[in-house]
Amino acid sequence: MAEGGARLIGKAMHDKYQRWPIYSKFFDNMGPIPHHMHQGFKHAALTGQQGKPESYYFPPQYNNVDNNFAYTFMGLEPGTTKAELRACLENWHKGDNGILDLSKAYRLKRGTGWLIPPGVLHAPGSLCTYEPQWGSDVFGMFQSLVEGREVPWSLLVKDVPKDKHQDLDFIIEQLDWEKNVDTHFKEHNYLEPIADPSRSGTGFTDRWIVYGTVDGAQLFSAKELTVEPGARCKLQDPGASGWITVQGKGRMGKLNLQTPAMIHFGEETEDEVFITHEAATAGVEIENTGSEPLVGLRYFGPDTHANLPKIGEYRK
Repeated sequence: MAEGGARLIGKAMHDKYQRWPIYSKFFDNMGPIPHHMHQGFKHAALTGQQGKPESYYFPPQYNNVDNNFAYTFMGLEPGTTKAELRACLENWHKGDNGILDLSKAYRLKRGTGWLIPPGVLHAPGSLCTYEPQWGSDVFGMFQSLVEGREVPWSLLVKDVPKDKHQDLDFIIEQLDWEKNVDTHFKEHNYLEPIADPSRSGTGFTDRWIVYGTVDGAQLFSAKELTVEPGARCKLQDPGASGWITVQGKGRMGKLNLQTPAMIHFGEETEDEVFITHEAATAGVEIENTGSEPLVGLRYFGPDTHANLPKIGEYRK
């Protein structure tokens, strides 16, 4: 970043953040993760950190099996009271604190995703998940027992000021209560892919897979480009992106693209590329040189797109 600066991520982002403020990862867990939340920017700042909004996409290429629990509990049942949630925290050391009794599980569907604002409880299920998110790792586990394994109290309060570690009201206050008990939770957070005709053409289709805003702010987004065998396209974006190839082989400019089937320790692969702001705005040529579709996922930083879809726009 010190060397490339604005050439890498664009002047506006570099001037504001002096860094690439987001990242993406895959998590591929056999079973469910404990019901937890990520602090918003206000509460994260109390421990010198940043909030963590995040998003999920379930690539079909990486999900040939469901593993043990392909369902995610999200939020709280409408009508849940803070007193009921407080009782779960009071019962932390009595085994299962029963917090999932206050929530609802959604079946995970390949090729779709979710936008998870900070302060919203969620217990991710077992599909392999692509997760563009803000560059932070704050969290608080609210479930005391998962698949028979104890969750220590320390993981509930690891990003809470030390003088608040036993303050149950403060711990609950970190939640965005209205978003958790939203009567239209799926309508406001569920993501279906949306084709972008301005970036699609003969033999290639670009789809939005992560879109929408968090409290009115465009913090991150992601797209999925599919190039058919023998086809090529010029990919031109208004900002930098991190690319990962999830199916097929081809090239991006002079760089080879290849989806690995097996990676041995220490081996370098040809599936990941960072497309700089300079290259993205100029345009890079992508060609499918294989016999199956070439599919790449790429994620973008804040305020990159002027045409970002809104949540629910896939219904139009």
